[in-house]
Amino acid sequence: MAAKDELLARSHRLGADPAYTNYAGGNTSAKGEETDPATGQPVRLMWVKGSGGDLGTLTGAGLAALRLDRLRALADVYPGVEREDEMVGLFDYCLHGRGGAAPSIDTAMHGLLDAEHVDHLHPDAGIALAAAADGPALTKECFGDRVVWVPWRRPGFQLGLDIAAVRRAHPEAIGVVLGGHGITAWGDTSDECEQHSVEMIRTAQAFLDERGRPEPFGARLAEYEPLPEPERHARAAALAPVLRGLASTDRRQVGHYTDTVEVLDFLASAEHPRLAALGTSCPDHFLRTKVRPMVLDLPPTADLDETVTRLRELHAAYRDEYAAYYRRHADADSPPMRGADPAIVLVPGVGMFSFGRDKQTARVAGEFYVNAINVMRGAEAVSRYEPIPEAEKFRIEYWALEEAKLARMPRPKPLAARVALVTGGGSGIGRAVALRLAAEGACVVVADRDAESAARVAAEIGTADAAVAVEVDVTDEDQIRAGFAVAALAFGGVDLVVNNAGLSVSKPLLETTPADWDRQHDVMARGSFLVSREAARTMIAQGAGGDIVYIVSKNAVFAGPNNVAYGAAKADQAHQVRLLAAELGEHGIRVNGVNPDGVVRGSGIFASGWGARRAAVYGVPEEKLGEYYAQRTLLKREVLPEHVANAVFVLAGAELSHTTGLHVPVDAGVAAAFLR
Repeated sequence: MAAKDELLARSHRLGADPAYTNYAGGNTSAKGEETDPATGQPVRLMWVKGSGGDLGTLTGAGLAALRLDRLRALADVYPGVEREDEMVGLFDYCLHGRGGAAPSIDTAMHGLLDAEHVDHLHPDAGIALAAAADGPALTKECFGDRVVWVPWRRPGFQLGLDIAAVRRAHPEAIGVVLGGHGITAWGDTSDECEQHSVEMIRTAQAFLDERGRPEPFGARLAEYEPLPEPERHARAAALAPVLRGLASTDRRQVGHYTDTVEVLDFLASAEHPRLAALGTSCPDHFLRTKVRPMVLDLPPTADLDETVTRLRELHAAYRDEYAAYYRRHADADSPPMRGADPAIVLVPGVGMFSFGRDKQTARVAGEFYVNAINVMRGAEAVSRYEPIPEAEKFRIEYWALEEAKLARMPRPKPLAARVALVTGGGSGIGRAVALRLAAEGACVVVADRDAESAARVAAEIGTADAAVAVEVDVTDEDQIRAGFAVAALAFGGVDLVVNNAGLSVSKPLLETTPADWDRQHDVMARGSFLVSREAARTMIAQGAGGDIVYIVSKNAVFAGPNNVAYGAAKADQAHQVRLLAAELGEHGIRVNGVNPDGVVRGSGIFASGWGARRAAVYGVPEEKLGEYYAQRTLLKREVLPEHVANAVFVLAGAELSHTTGLHVPVDAGVAAAFLR
């Protein structure tokens, strides 16, 4: 197997085990020989995981390929540690061939090291030793001469030179523990390198298990014991929108909730306030979790209003402290402060809330803080947790190279960091709306009384980072509340609600029963009221405004035959738009409506018998109903679910930010339904 293929296979194995590394953390490399297409001569190359990639899903395109002779020649022009950041730009002049990933800051570590294969990883067990107060002595005790301690140094060219020197001075060593950072292992073959990485991680974990004291976080506090799961999740769902609103003070964030055993046990311990205040240690950790979390200092049984008030106080203090942290360490060349809100909020007895620009970023931030808890546990078990100094954390967080990396990220989609809940999302218009909002960057909660249909649409959108499904009958208040709780636990809250759930019964007045009337009004008039009420509660708690969009109908203003119950229910919805726009405007919540013509293709309503009955009313075959509707419009065009979804996107987007109380016709021009 070629060196590049061996590298990818090894990376996938290491990246698949969270005990070895974490998402997008660490990097691996391999050296080998290829023929230079320009000269036809053999050339020594190094393939290394590029900037921002993930080991578990690494592909060839995620590797940077560099000429080894050029890379090592950079040592002759290295200007010293004060200017080492300049070396990253020179890596581009060492690249071989087209394509590939941008070389990361760790490229020198791999290229300058005299070993064919190198792994640089961030395992919890390894960082526990790296972040322990007496890390050098513990490393010696744990590994003997097989592993060497390297004091903390910010990743870069000098660290690569340091590790290369250690390798030359200790030919018997299989790797190093990097103070405050992680581990690096090497080998003459890919298998040997992987074996050395695994040996270091397993040996470190066994050492911690055997030498560690039983309660590294101190005694458990009864008042901070976890609530039973149903109560815990209910409390979390109530707090999530409040916390998301606070964490979005500078820019809108998506939330993620975690209540794993590691988190709950840590928060039930006496030492968690002290340890949390120290912050995380590994650069991979605090780049995602910020310098330290925000920690609630009330028990989970405290009054909810009291808890919310205290969270607001703590958030204000956190922002002041973060701004002071920035001022303490920033200089004239530092990038501007990126935001003073916490990325991690810890609530004893309830769990952890993490925040990011999208769901994946929020989830990964939470995963990294769990890694940090594991590191603290290991370090406290055998020594004392002692992360790198605050000034060094700032140098990493506000590194010019990190700023450049952020600048290379693609521009966010229009609905990025927005969370949408779509009722009746399992088919027809609801499905089209859900798909369009997700395509524009929103996280989507697909709500439908048919749980299987909702699940299919959520799966069509993508992973749980993009969409979740929930069973919601909009006539049931408890199911509606549960649906919004799912949204709160999955994404932190809701910003956009689409009232789409509906049905219809086409009958003449004399054949319409009270049951027909009640059923349609229960779903559309009453159901949209109940959903909007719950949406308003969530949005007001977030304090960041929001959008409620009603899928109404041209029948709200057009008096068609044999349609009294449906038309009246739609007219009710239409006026709800106006009433709620007037009431909720003070909270920044916009309420608008879309009035489609009959949407035949892909419609669950038309497929359930409504289409046949309307076709009979107009005297056309059911399969020709869409064409019939199109021909009676001014534009002679059939309305499809996607056209309605387009209108929802426009209403929810930034371009109509000052529009509320509006009804947008999507009917290809029905003169009798013109708004007056």
